[in-house]
Amino acid sequence: MTKLKLGLIVDDKPVKVTIELPAALHRDLAAYAAALAQEEGQAAIEPVKLIVPMLERFISTDRGFAKIRRSSRL
Repeated sequence: MTKLKLGLIVDDKPVKVTIELPAALHRDLAAYAAALAQEEGQAAIEPVKLIVPMLERFISTDRGFAKIRRSSRL
């Protein structure tokens, strides 16, 4: 089985954010949530709960952003 980039989603204190997603992206998030639940052996989660871990993963693995952040002390 292919290993997904995200692991177990930890329930944390939520912060309300409003965002509009294209329908295709929402369908992809729902499919990813289902695959993640199956892989982790956990109950299905709401697709919106994937947004923060995905953004955190994206930012933490973006070498260009890390370089800019180090050089400009953002």
